[in-house]
Amino acid sequence: MLEYVILGLLMEQPMSGYDIKKTIDSTVGFFLKASYGSLYPALKRLTEKGHLSVIETENSKNKKIYTLLPSGKELFLNWLAEPLETPRNELLGRIFFYDHLDETTREQRLTEYLYKLEQEIKGVGMVQQIVSQELAVLPNPQDYYYRVSVLYNGLNQLTMVKEWINNIKERNDLNATNSK
Repeated sequence: MLEYVILGLLMEQPMSGYDIKKTIDSTVGFFLKASYGSLYPALKRLTEKGHLSVIETENSKNKKIYTLLPSGKELFLNWLAEPLETPRNELLGRIFFYDHLDETTREQRLTEYLYKLEQEIKGVGMVQQIVSQELAVLPNPQDYYYRVSVLYNGLNQLTMVKEWINNIKERNDLNATNSK
């Protein structure tokens, strides 16, 4: 998936690896984590396959600027046009087996996860506020509809998972929860 995200970002403009990482972190970073250790090998593979060109600048940092080539654009658009698939969720797979954990460990892991969720919800909420302000001054905010919809969906999912984790921590009646 990382390679396709790189291609998609380069559809917008040429960028350095640093700029790509920064853009990933500030946009799709709440559902895709990319380290420099995974980013630069992906850039190298895409370049070797002829999907990107790279120009090394002559400045003091010797920064490499990556540009999307026609074959990279075609690869990206073909991937984008493929039928959508139902995602797999490691969280659900692990919690499915939580009956095997001792109560102390289970409680500790769920509490830790709730804390992480709350931090992510705050972070995505702040991004949502910034995006709303930026969209208000754009001439064609509808051009960003799908990007913004992913942001709202991410916030809704995080909130829903937080509610679910709270319910299982409190051992709420699952039938009562489903009938609300």
